[in-house]
Amino acid sequence: MAKRLRKHVFSVICTLRFFGCSAKDLAGQLGQDPLGRISCLLISEPRFEFRRGPDLVSDPKSRFSHRAEYYSKYRPKYPNSVLQYLGQKLGFSRNSVVADIGSGTGIFAELLLQNGNTVFGIEPNDDMRAIAETNLRSFGKFKSIKGSAESTTLPPASVDFITAAQSFHWFDQTSARVEFLRILRKPGWVVLVWNTRRKSTPFLEAYDRLVRGKAFEGCRASREDLSQTVFSNFLGRPLTVKLSNSQECDEEALKGRVMSASYSPLPGDPLHKEVLDSVSELFRRYQVNGRVTFEYDTEVYTGQLR
Repeated sequence: MAKRLRKHVFSVICTLRFFGCSAKDLAGQLGQDPLGRISCLLISEPRFEFRRGPDLVSDPKSRFSHRAEYYSKYRPKYPNSVLQYLGQKLGFSRNSVVADIGSGTGIFAELLLQNGNTVFGIEPNDDMRAIAETNLRSFGKFKSIKGSAESTTLPPASVDFITAAQSFHWFDQTSARVEFLRILRKPGWVVLVWNTRRKSTPFLEAYDRLVRGKAFEGCRASREDLSQTVFSNFLGRPLTVKLSNSQECDEEALKGRVMSASYSPLPGDPLHKEVLDSVSELFRRYQVNGRVTFEYDTEVYTGQLR
């Protein structure tokens, strides 16, 4: 009975958290719970968190293993306005040779290749790199390399631009900076890019509560972890811009979007079904004509290393 009650209370808390009700509010409603020790265990913290095993503290280079297909299918692309901006501000052209670091499944590399650039996709994760090689096999100027930000394996002074889309926050910044200086030829530029979710609609606010409730503190990394000092130390005096981007998802795509995150529980994890059930509920609440819309700021930071 205690096990069933724990599961029931667990589900109720999940649902309430996603729609803005705190665990403290729920505690007031369960004050007469005859098994108070169970509800107290579950709701004693004002912010409810799911607990998972030690897999969350694995090497960043392996964090996206078994997520590559989710990532390839359901992560947002980057707007063409990124390349327009780089052309106007930095002299970027189709003749520029690019090292795309942490290239993953090739989402940003594809934008560069469609522009006509030669792209070295540097990716340490075998699963991610394999999908990039499949997705981009029709581009003769794509060179897939098993390497990392800290050790690209590229020759010295071999590229004009270094890009890192949705990946810089995983780097060892000290070692990466040394490596970037080695492979860039003057006047080379470093370009750091993120699609950062806005919280501009009720759906986006609820989605943010969902993923923060499912995330495990200390085990996720994002643009939000980086201070302006980090950018200044790495890039010198960075140029910055925010560009508009968006992504529409049906229910399947919304689930895939959640599963693409490094902290989401995969099939086989006891929490996997709980998460997907909550995503379905979120979708049913906010969908319009079978779609929900993500709005992003595509943030671009550029600089020349000295």
